[in-house]
Amino acid sequence: MSDFDSRALRSSAERPASTASGYAMLLVALAALIGIIASAPQIGEAAWAPFGLVASVVLLAFVAPGFYLLQPNQAAAILLFGDYKGTDRVTGLRWTWPWMIKKKISVRIHNITSERLKVNDLRGNPIEIASNVVWRVADTAQALFDVDDYREFVHIQIESAVRAIGSRYPYDDFTHEEMTLRGNADHVSEELRVELQERVLAAGVHIDECRLTHLAYAQEIAQAMLRRQQAEAVVAARKTLVEGAVGMVEMALEQLSDKNVVELDDERRAAMVSNLMVVLCSERDTQPVVNAGSLYQ
Repeated sequence: MSDFDSRALRSSAERPASTASGYAMLLVALAALIGIIASAPQIGEAAWAPFGLVASVVLLAFVAPGFYLLQPNQAAAILLFGDYKGTDRVTGLRWTWPWMIKKKISVRIHNITSERLKVNDLRGNPIEIASNVVWRVADTAQALFDVDDYREFVHIQIESAVRAIGSRYPYDDFTHEEMTLRGNADHVSEELRVELQERVLAAGVHIDECRLTHLAYAQEIAQAMLRRQQAEAVVAARKTLVEGAVGMVEMALEQLSDKNVVELDDERRAAMVSNLMVVLCSERDTQPVVNAGSLYQ
């Protein structure tokens, strides 16, 4: 049994059922009803009346149970003593043999929003994640006969797939060196759709779209991660600010030297660099100090 291929269990596959339009059979039922109405008053007066009445009643009893209605995007699986005979997808009034069982199933688009699940991301941080899934039944035979309850099956597989995808990526990455749940939502949603499609294939279900509807750190670490994000943002901003300030100081010294505005020795150059870096990197407006003496005072 260890080498048994589970796909072999998927013996059911949708195929067209052999059914007929119900409108033609409706005329037959009306004819039988007219026969009953015409024969009943003639009983006792005409010899053919009892036979006509019995024949009309039998015909009506035979035809009437075979009718069924199909709305748009609705199908009916036809069974004979438990044996699947095909699926009827033609809308309107339909008819089949009265001993056939008709099991209706909706093939409309369904929309499910999963519950918020707590999952550990790739780095082990607990996060909350939820997804919206758009799906529909593609193979009615598999949906009805290969799983016990295809709706419940889809619900369970959505939760399983969301947990799998949530643990496959980190929540965020300020260095932008790897794919994340927050920064690559479209890619993650598409991978979730592919993952879920593979899981629900046995139920004859097709996944049209998946989208993450909720993504956040779990409450127990939300404040700590917020402070971490703020600190990383400050460091990144400071790094950019320092790089810009160094470039501006280098440009200023180069232009002063090229234009012979002032001769700067090492000490005066160091003082100017220090002053410019303070002015450019300070978070507050600097206050000018007028030096009435020499540059060395």
